[in-house]
Amino acid sequence: MRVRHVIALDVGGTGMKAALVGADGGLLHRARRTTGRERGPDAVVESILAFAADLRAHGERHFGEPAAAAGVAVPGIVDADRGVAVYAANLGWRDVPLRDLLGERLHGVPVALGHDVRTGGLAEGRIGAGRGTDRFLFVPLGTGIAGAIGIDGRVEAGAHGFAGEIGHIVVRPGGTPCPCGQRGCLERFASAAAVSGAWAAATGDPDADAADCAKAVESGDTRARAVWQDAVDALADGLVTALTLLDPRTLIIGGGLAEAGETLFTPLRAAIERRVTFQRLPSVVPAALGDTAGCLGAGLLAWDLLATTTPPVPASPAPEVTAR
Repeated sequence: MRVRHVIALDVGGTGMKAALVGADGGLLHRARRTTGRERGPDAVVESILAFAADLRAHGERHFGEPAAAAGVAVPGIVDADRGVAVYAANLGWRDVPLRDLLGERLHGVPVALGHDVRTGGLAEGRIGAGRGTDRFLFVPLGTGIAGAIGIDGRVEAGAHGFAGEIGHIVVRPGGTPCPCGQRGCLERFASAAAVSGAWAAATGDPDADAADCAKAVESGDTRARAVWQDAVDALADGLVTALTLLDPRTLIIGGGLAEAGETLFTPLRAAIERRVTFQRLPSVVPAALGDTAGCLGAGLLAWDLLATTTPPVPASPAPEVTAR
């Protein structure tokens, strides 16, 4: 049986998640590989190309035809219009013409290249926690903090591809230096990495992390509550700045810190509410797609390339069928 499908590939700092996605949004096949970044940027690029080629071959064998398109999400600075991965510190590359390289390896299959957070935000907006929302802001709290600004089913990249970099809003002027060159940036106080560092310092345990801090908060540890509240307050300051500028209807919080559930969301909603004056409070909700958001978003990018001849992916993905 012939099944039309696209390749979806989400490239992270250490691993890659991939899927073949049907026209109804169903995940026909899923796979994972390491990026092999310890071998250098050229090896990372080759790993991506080889993974994509294997996915194409899998589709031909199991679904009777090659993928109709491919979507790829990568970290760092991305020029989606030119299809160039401009810079990624954790992968070590600069100015990689990834769209052209993938198109060549995939024998002319059209390729869409996107920023990982914006691509994840696209999926959360269309088929996840922001489904049916005309304006949303997606903020994953991981090693760093970034954001995706959703408007009527698309994600705004900005004039130069930097829209949504909420992690570099200064919330504590003169505070901790940030690699971006500023001091006091939001991600230095409210990312999962920042909470891990603060909790490790508070306990004297270098292995303590944000998840440990959240558990200690739940058990009533006063040191943990102080560390956690400092992070929540910084996050609320940054988010209120963002919602003042963007006026989103829904604020979607994802990433590692969001896994703490109401340990995060209850104080965060209260902290945001204390800070707003004339602004309208958005709904503050957890992300729904977890670590599949980037891959699902890459699939949406691929289907969007074919939108003139193929109906868009519907609002809810079909049940998964994994080919073996």
